[in-house]
This record gives sequence, structure tokens and C-alpha cells, in this order.
Amino acid sequence: MEREVVQKNLNQNIELAMKPVATAVALLFATPVVAMAADEEVPTLPETTVQVHKENKYKVERSANQKFTSSLQDTPKTISVITEDVIKDSGSLTLQDALRTTPGITFGVGEGGSGGAMSDRPFIRGYDAQSSIFVDGFRDLATQNREVFAIERVEVIKGPGGAFDGQGSAGGSINIITKKAKADSFTSGTIGIGTDSYRRATFDGNYMLGDEAAIRLVGMVHDADTPGRDNVDVKRWGFMPSLTLGLTGPTTATVSWYHMQTDDMPDRGFPFLNGEPIHVSKDNFFGYTNRDYQKTRADIGTLELKHAFSDDVVLRNISRYGVSENKYVMTSPGGAAANFPFLTRTNHARSVETTTIANMTDLSFAFSTGSVKHKMNAGVQIARDVTYQYRNVNVTGVNPLVNAYDPDNRAPAGVADVVFPDDKENNRSATLSKSIYAFDSIEFNEKWLLNAGIRYDKFESQRHTNMLSATPTSPEVAVKSDDGIFNYQLGVVYKLQPNGNIYATYATSSVPVGISNGVTGPDNSSEVALNTQDLDPERVKSFEVGTKWDVLDGLALNAAIFHTKRTDTRLTNAATGLLDNVGETKVKGVEFGAAGRITDQWNVFAGYTYMDSEQVKVGNVPTNKGNQMPTVARHNASLWTTYQLLPQLTVGGGAFYLDDVYVNVQNTLKVPSYLRLDAMAAYKFDERVSLQLNVQNLTDKRYFSNSGASHGGLATVAAGRFAFLSLNFKF
Repeated sequence: MEREVVQKNLNQNIELAMKPVATAVALLFATPVVAMAADEEVPTLPETTVQVHKENKYKVERSANQKFTSSLQDTPKTISVITEDVIKDSGSLTLQDALRTTPGITFGVGEGGSGGAMSDRPFIRGYDAQSSIFVDGFRDLATQNREVFAIERVEVIKGPGGAFDGQGSAGGSINIITKKAKADSFTSGTIGIGTDSYRRATFDGNYMLGDEAAIRLVGMVHDADTPGRDNVDVKRWGFMPSLTLGLTGPTTATVSWYHMQTDDMPDRGFPFLNGEPIHVSKDNFFGYTNRDYQKTRADIGTLELKHAFSDDVVLRNISRYGVSENKYVMTSPGGAAANFPFLTRTNHARSVETTTIANMTDLSFAFSTGSVKHKMNAGVQIARDVTYQYRNVNVTGVNPLVNAYDPDNRAPAGVADVVFPDDKENNRSATLSKSIYAFDSIEFNEKWLLNAGIRYDKFESQRHTNMLSATPTSPEVAVKSDDGIFNYQLGVVYKLQPNGNIYATYATSSVPVGISNGVTGPDNSSEVALNTQDLDPERVKSFEVGTKWDVLDGLALNAAIFHTKRTDTRLTNAATGLLDNVGETKVKGVEFGAAGRITDQWNVFAGYTYMDSEQVKVGNVPTNKGNQMPTVARHNASLWTTYQLLPQLTVGGGAFYLDDVYVNVQNTLKVPSYLRLDAMAAYKFDERVSLQLNVQNLTDKRYFSNSGASHGGLATVAAGRFAFLSLNFKF
């Protein structure tokens, strides 16, 4: 906190010659001035203290999700909010970069030939969250590696969230809040250069159009190699314009359009040998540089209408239309155990297009019943997603072995190029979800609060396969799954002090067949098929006890103990040999977090998670019983902190630790633990221009960022040491 003390002591013997000057200044600023005689007594004004609070860069008071009707402190759930400042200071460039700053999240690679094989696939508290990524409250099934240029913040909700999100959210969900036009005027951006041919520029401008309207233009262009990976590069560009009308009135309207395109070299990483990724140079790349590619495109249009009947009653309607495309040809290495150091090469070609249309209407209102205060949010939502895939295409032609120590990255003669047909409807998956929900934060008194939420989803999923290649002996197949899903959550908060509480909460979630809409692949046989269409949704239940404190005038602390159980998991039944709801897993653990300002100069964003997972019921593979769940790290810690050494100079650093992660249910393949260190320094020339240096993976650590069990196990090699310098400006 900065303190400015203003004190005026006027001299009793003001010279008469100063009177004209004082009068002129008063007239200039239209402030009345009364001239005093030289012998008049002048009163002494009392000392005035002006307190100026520095902005808290890493702490957020409330969620952007209106379903959270209390402040984050009084919400009985673990919620990590990754602010724009955390993203900027840490040098995060993608959603996965940003998510590494909060613990309890690991990352997988897509299975087999699924459309999600080359896209974001986070696991929260051990459970797949690829179908639980939201953009401004709407589920986003786009198969892409998401950028950060248009992100205002990222909210990670941990623990089952069926009441908030509907189907899925077994271990939690991720809600991306985008940048939109607001009541302000500024022009800002960055220009960056760095090692490994790194070049990046961003632009963010917000402009008032009179008193009631504003327009915002956000854009990005990025071109770079991947540090420590031969022949792997990324190219992308995007922009997001938005317009807001009615900034000061009771009725506001915001329309936005998000567009992004990428053109990357897909990298499937290393296969496994003797239980771990092969031990060769992390530079080695096993794809074909003259043929492999991945191109994605996303277009999302959103219209939000809001009307405030009063301070306590707000009606909102949001409509969304989006189209995402992901087309790639990739080469996966494998067969390490058979004849190492020679590896086999498996090729896949996919073309995936997902169209989403959704609408949500909700009402937020506050009222009292006697001495009991209520803050409620209730609404309805409908969403339809349709995914077209041209898949299961193994590229034809000669595909020789490759030496793991000296790979040849050029496709030899005889390896055919891929020509995708104009008609993409080889497979079509469609889901329709209709939901109704209500939430209430009930304040009985200054000590006791109750947080309750319920949701009902009518979920329908259907899938058509073999549409282009149907024959009398292999006809087109159409299957359908239809479920009514009810989820709820109930939490109680007791405020020990105005700045601290303890809480307990119980929450549920459901994972129906078809939730992935054909995108993420057969994770626990989630796709609709003849042998899954009649299966029940998997059920998830969680109990969490925790505490939250605001201390040191700007630091939020939290701690929680949680126990999550997933039942009715879809596995092969030992008695029948068919898929059935016979599996069960559980995860129990503890999490600690800190976000905010320790002093005016020192900011921190940190967390630690310990998770103990177990496969309790394993279907027809009894040897897996008691094994650790794949994708779960027992220990996971993250720390990002900055300190303002001088008014112009800020330094910072990060440490990110992930324990061993098993890749398969047999616990025979694992990705080793790692500790990654980052550093940054920023120099502020003035309020408008600054220079920032980021160095990531300081020790050039060889580690793996993603892993999966497809093709006998694959692990994505993480980027090596990487440094970049950014010129930041804001006017």
C-alpha cells in the first residue's frame, strides 16, 4: 500500500503581488478564489491521507461464471484462476503453457486415430477433461491446441462439476474467459524475438465509440521452431474483434468473433522401451518432413444480451455458433521392443470438422426470506454438436524402419501422399444436450453459508459410420444413446473470521456414452457403438473439506482434502466378454494453493497436489486391481513468483515439478518425473513501454510433457531451453 500525505500550510503574510497570480490560476481552472487581506488569519487545513492500492495481479475475487453466486472465497470448491498477468509474466503462449502453473493437471496424447489425437487433452485430478473445456461458459469440442492471445483469464474448477457443466467434468473443468470490448480506451501489444527462430506479435486495442459503445480488436501472429526438436515448427495467426453496446445502460449487447489458424509439424514423440521413453537425443524426430502436417482452423461467433432490471435482478442470453477444423497427416514411431534401435513407422491421416450451435438463458437474482439472504442463478441451455470425420486411413506405400539414433526424416519413394475426399462424411457423430439448472448461495448469518446447485440434462448422442465405404456386406451403421442425467452439489461454509473459513462439499458428475462426440477417441469406450449404446453413464462422486483465507492485504490461501470415486466405468466384463459398467476407480488427495500479493513488490501464484489413485474394479483383467490410475502424478507442484527490485525492474521465476506418471492401466509404462525451472526479468521504461525477457527450461531438461497408451505408448518430448525478448507497449 502506498501512502501519500498532502498538507497545506498557508503563510499569514501573503504578499499582495501574488494575488493576481492566484486569481488567474483560479479563473483558468474555474475554481472560485477569495482574496484575503495580508493581515487576515489563514486557517491551517487538516492533514489528509490518500491511500492508493496497488493492483493485485494474481488474485481474483469472483468467478466470471455467473453460476458461482458467491465470491471465490465463499465458494466451497477448489478453483484456480490463472490471470492474464500470470500468463504474461510466465511467458505462456498456449493454453497448456498456462495450465502448467496450477497443480493437479497432467496432459495426454490422443488415442489411436481419433480426431483428438493432436489437440489439447488435459486430465484434472486423474480424469480426462478434453470434453470439459469451455469458452465463456460453452463447451468447446474443437480439436486444436489453443492459444492465449485472446484470453482474459482461465478458471480451473477442480472436482466433479456435473451441476455446473452438465455431462462430463469427472475430475473438473476448464473455462476460458475471452477478451471483450469494455468501457476503456487503450492500444497495447507485444513484439517478440527469440531463440529457435521465434517471432511473435500481438495487438490489443479497445476504443470507445461515444459514451455507450466500445470496440475491441485483438490479434496475434506467431512463427517459431520447437526448441530442442529437429524439424518441428509451429505457425499460427488469429484475431478476435468484439463490440459492446449499452455500456452504461441497463441493457447491454456484446458480439464477438474468434478466428485462429495453425500450420504445424505434428510431433508424436518417442515410443517406450523397458517401461520408459527410449533414451536417445531429445532432438530426434521420427516423422516425415516432406509429407507430415497439421492444419487447424477455428471460427466462433458469440452474441451476449444482458438486461439489469435492478441491482439484484439480471437476465442474460448468450448464443454461440462455431466451426472448427483439424486436418493432419502424422507419423508415429513404435515397435521399440521388437528390434531396437530400429523403429517402425505408422502413418495416420485425419480430417475432422465440428460444428457447434448453443444457446443459454439465465437469471441472476438476490432476495431475502426473513433474515436469510439468497443469491440465485437459474437457467436453461441447449447445445448441438456435429462432428464429421474422414478417419481410419492408414497411408499406403512402403514404410521402412528408422534408426532411433540417426533418423531419416524424408519420406522415401513409394510412400503415398494423402488426398482427402471432398465429402468428409465417412463418420458423423452428433450430440444434443438440453439442460435446466439452479444455484443458490444462502447466507443464514455472518457465520454460516450454504451453497447448493442442481442440474438435469437430457443427453442424446448418435453416430453414423461407414458412410462412404458402405457395401452390402459392410453396411452403414447407425447407433444412438439417450440418457437423462441428474447431478447436484451441496456445500456448507463456516466463516471462522471475516477473512477465513472452513467448508465441506459433496458433488456429483456423470459421463454418458457419446460425450466425446467422436472427437477424443475411445477413452473408456466413450464413443457410441453397437456394444456401448445401451450402457449407463459412468457416475462420479466427490467429497471435499477445505479452508480459504485472505491474508496480508492481498494474498489468498487455500487447502483442501478430497476423495473422488468413479463407478460404473465401462470395461470388459469377465463373465460375458462384453463391455459393461463394471469398473471403478478412486482418487484421494490434498491440495494447497496461494495466489496474490505478499508485499507491494512481491507476487506469487503457487500450488501443490498430492494424489493417491487406485483401480478398484478392473473388469476382466484382475492383475490390474490395485494399480495406480494412468495420467495421475502422486506429487505435483508449481510456483511462479515475481519481485519488484526497483521501480523500473521486476524479476521472477518459476519451478514446476511433476512426479512419475503411468501411461497404461498395467503400470508397465511410465513417464519419469521432472523439475523444470523458468526465469524472467522486465524493465519498465515508463508507464507505456517495457521490455521483458523470459527464459524457459533454464537447465535444458529432457522431459516429456504429454503421454498416452496408443501404439504401445508414446510420450511427447517437451521443448528444450528457450529464451525470448518482448517489447510491450500500452498507450
